[in-house]
Amino acid sequence: MWLIDARAAGAHDEAALRDLARAASADAGAPFTSRSYRFPFALVAAHTDAVGVDIERVERCDRAFADSIRTPAELAAGSPREGDQDRFFTSLWSSKEALSKALGDALAYDPRRLEGPGSWLDGRSGPWRAVSIDAGEDGYVAWLCWRVEGS
Repeated sequence: MWLIDARAAGAHDEAALRDLARAASADAGAPFTSRSYRFPFALVAAHTDAVGVDIERVERCDRAFADSIRTPAELAAGSPREGDQDRFFTSLWSSKEALSKALGDALAYDPRRLEGPGSWLDGRSGPWRAVSIDAGEDGYVAWLCWRVEGS
């Protein structure tokens, strides 16, 4: 997995950052790759089995957004403290986005029906693994999800 910082790489816009990330995934030589962009960062993962990544900038999350991405069990669990809500819900979205990419098609999955990997015991669910990634700056969250070979 690679975290690309456009500023350090000399990429001055999102198009240049996307080119760098595409080149990194092509150079990986792995059968499965995933990319995510949130300027000035790109996250690239390569694996021998299904993999998904997502990086997001922490932004204000209102109750309507929070409710629109949670499963019934996640809704029943409640919300975090007031000061942590934006980071919590952005991270929940990012975890589900990474998982849906690993499952094959991020647009095919309704986040209200996909349990967030953050609730998995030890970051595991059957053949799937997930981990929150240090995105390099406090205002960003990122996730990596992958399938363990042969599972």
